[in-house]
Amino acid sequence: MNGLKTFGLMAILTFMFLFIGGALGGQGGMVIAFLFAGVTNFISYFFSDKLVLKAYKAEELPADHQVNRLVEKLARKAELPMPKVYMLNQNQPNAFATGRNPSHAAVAVTRGLVNSMNDEELSGVLGHELGHIANRDILIGTIAATFAGAISYLGYASRFGTGISRNNRGGNLLFLLLAVILAPLAASLIRMAISRTREYKADHFGASVSGNPLYLSNALSKLENWSKQIPMSGNQATSHMFIVYPFSGKSFARLFSTHPPTSERIRRLKEMT
Repeated sequence: MNGLKTFGLMAILTFMFLFIGGALGGQGGMVIAFLFAGVTNFISYFFSDKLVLKAYKAEELPADHQVNRLVEKLARKAELPMPKVYMLNQNQPNAFATGRNPSHAAVAVTRGLVNSMNDEELSGVLGHELGHIANRDILIGTIAATFAGAISYLGYASRFGTGISRNNRGGNLLFLLLAVILAPLAASLIRMAISRTREYKADHFGASVSGNPLYLSNALSKLENWSKQIPMSGNQATSHMFIVYPFSGKSFARLFSTHPPTSERIRRLKEMT
């Protein structure tokens, strides 16, 4: 069901790009916008894992570390290649996965996560992150970001009269005005909805591979509480990568977060039992 929803949202995003892009920028404008967004996200797709790990000063864990052993066990059960495992020196319990495909993947956990979770809860969290790797969510997110970025670029360019095609200069100005203002916002909301759908799917994967949905459910409850008490230092642009929203005290940002409400995630996991 989540896969079908993702497909539907991606189809809407594609249609928006073709329809609004043609109205605002014509065929030439669409090509320029798509290439601009595509190149940006292509670079991000191949190098963002190294950049984000370096930004958080992540250290690769030795093979005999507790987390590495758990990841190896879960990856074997999920029939996935063993990803590299890193630790972030952050007190807030949290984790993320990155990498362009299962063969080039990494799982990162914070020091706070290891110190606050038992092995069962850790298994639930690590299973969730392996779910993102197995479902190729980095690729899906990059494609969604490319279309959303192209639509946003068209809207931005049209504000300065550089992206509106000649055929539409004397056309429906109200439509153009709404498209310029609303198109980038709508594209961002759809991209956010895609991300939330992938979080639910990764939760389901984590619950299955760890052996009990309550492992992840209990972990999410702890993670939500800790995220409000211990702020994480880092770049807001990386917030979508973590299993729970890591930056506390930003209610407006949480409203437009790429993460679904933790309470709803917990409710769905408990239903699986």
